[in-house]
Amino acid sequence: MAIQVGDKAPDFELKDNHGASVKLSDFRGEKSVVLLFYPFAFTGVCTGELCALRDNLPKFVNDDVQLLAVSNDSIHTLRVFAEQEGLEYPLLSDFWPHGDTSRAYGVFDEDKGCAVRGTFIIDKEGVVRWSVVNALPDARDLNEYVKALDTL
Repeated sequence: MAIQVGDKAPDFELKDNHGASVKLSDFRGEKSVVLLFYPFAFTGVCTGELCALRDNLPKFVNDDVQLLAVSNDSIHTLRVFAEQEGLEYPLLSDFWPHGDTSRAYGVFDEDKGCAVRGTFIIDKEGVVRWSVVNALPDARDLNEYVKALDTL
């Protein structure tokens, strides 16, 4: 079961597509976080969603908000994906231990071995304020993230 609105967001530390460690708690008191889980780099729906975020990046990476995108791909795969698609926000690898962070948020599909499409907006105090979880083939609505961020 996915983390619910009002829950404290589980902290994590993952490597980004450049090999740097990123901790959710590093943003506490500083920025709200849009935490986006997606199944796999280089797939059609995932590429479309992440490129839509790229094309609207100032809404998701600014003085008040940080976008963190998480998949179960390796950091090497994520680095090539980011370079190919021009993604200039952190792509975090939940590769090993495989799916630990995805499981903590309740969005890991054990049968497929990857995260489903879960998005969590976490406020500056580390509390989940909005979330949506979609099945693997179902893209999320970017405008819903923007509306949710406007309520913080």
